[in-house]
Amino acid sequence: MKKFVLIAFFSTFNAFAQDCSCEENFLWVKKTFEENDAGFQVALDRKGKAEYEKHNQIYLEKVRKIEDINECGRTLYDWLTFFRNGHISIDIHQENVNNTPIATTNTDTKNWETVSMTEKQIQKYMSGIKQNSFEGIWKMDSYTIGVIKKEDGYVGFIIDAPGTGWQKNQIKIRLHPNENKTGYAGKLYLRNYSEYPLDKVSLIGNNYIKLGQFAFHRVNPVIADTDAVKSYLELMKTKEPIMQEYSKNTLVLRIPSFAWEEKGAIDSLLTVYHEKIISTPNLVIDIRGNGGGADRSYNKIIPYLYTNPIRTVGLEMLSTPLNNQRMEGFLTMSDVSDEEKKKIREDLVFMNNNLGKFVNLLGQKVFIQTEDTIHNYPKNVAILIDGNNGSTAEQFLLAAKQSSKTKLFGTTTMGVLDISNMHFVKSPCGKIELGYCLSKSYRIPEMAIDGKGIQPDYYLDDSIQDYQWVQFAEETFQKKK
Repeated sequence: MKKFVLIAFFSTFNAFAQDCSCEENFLWVKKTFEENDAGFQVALDRKGKAEYEKHNQIYLEKVRKIEDINECGRTLYDWLTFFRNGHISIDIHQENVNNTPIATTNTDTKNWETVSMTEKQIQKYMSGIKQNSFEGIWKMDSYTIGVIKKEDGYVGFIIDAPGTGWQKNQIKIRLHPNENKTGYAGKLYLRNYSEYPLDKVSLIGNNYIKLGQFAFHRVNPVIADTDAVKSYLELMKTKEPIMQEYSKNTLVLRIPSFAWEEKGAIDSLLTVYHEKIISTPNLVIDIRGNGGGADRSYNKIIPYLYTNPIRTVGLEMLSTPLNNQRMEGFLTMSDVSDEEKKKIREDLVFMNNNLGKFVNLLGQKVFIQTEDTIHNYPKNVAILIDGNNGSTAEQFLLAAKQSSKTKLFGTTTMGVLDISNMHFVKSPCGKIELGYCLSKSYRIPEMAIDGKGIQPDYYLDDSIQDYQWVQFAEETFQKKK
């Protein structure tokens, strides 16, 4: 399949060599996206052709000056964000770039600023630390760092970092009060010493600190945490679906991902706890950080919150020779049944007869799901959501929120659902892999989710700590009595 894609594009871009330039990669990405992405015209209609041409000219000038493949990849991704903020990707294939080195900073790391403290001084300092402080010794993966108070905030420095290139006492983290003086922000330096900005720094309980997408746990001094914090940390650390018996009235179902392969684990967990679920007043479904996956992974959850028919708006697929190759690939999959392959072949004929058009493979725009049973329990369902929920996670929310039992708690979701079904193709020279989308929802434009997200019924602002969200939902349902 991949070879066929490359041959097809070599006929158009025969000037590309194995060492093609960033400009050539840009022209290929641009042409491929324009001709095959299901959301291209949507964005063009919204922003206008003149704005798009201006955008292209800016980036054409940029890519002509770029020689590093990694910088090229970042620039191509930035070009893609003109269209939307999700369901787009640019990946670099290092095995095909003639040993081009991974980009690093130009910083002189040998003269990197340090904190001059001996181990004995560190231990003495840590013995005086009080509760509710960033100070302490923290660990994440290979990094052990010490964090101390400074006049303008905090600094974190390396105590030990085997296998990373970082040296003892080098400053790894800088924290300072944010603009509103309501918390802390700052920067963390990554493995290659490049800067990672921190818009928000959170102390979770007494022993965890969240720095953007990174989390460190305190190893000295360890201070006792509440049961609520312990419960939250168990939920956030798991990579698999789990069930917590939070109280006699509330169960918490944690689902970190709706990935295709997670369906078995989710369904098995629901089977084990079925009797408990249908005899407990409250069910909290925690999907914070769940970026999506496959609709099939949440199908068995719907019956527990079902109260009335659920309407799901369908989608249409953009038919092009390149797009239809993904469906051809399904025919080679071992877990696709003969009956499914028959349907795929029929769909392929229909799509290939309608090249350049959007096609509806299921023949209807709206699907209505009904269930035979409405469970008395749970009486209340809370779904915890945040800005990292996108794609299938948002599709789940659109279905779940139609239940009269269900309320959403948290913050607005990512807003990456309307343009979906990603497809990935390599550039002719094999260095760049472009990810774009094949389908467009019929919700556009009347109920678009992309760029807007799904809002919660109960907005949980910063004054409500992350570990308090389950408690807030439970207390909200108790007040309904």
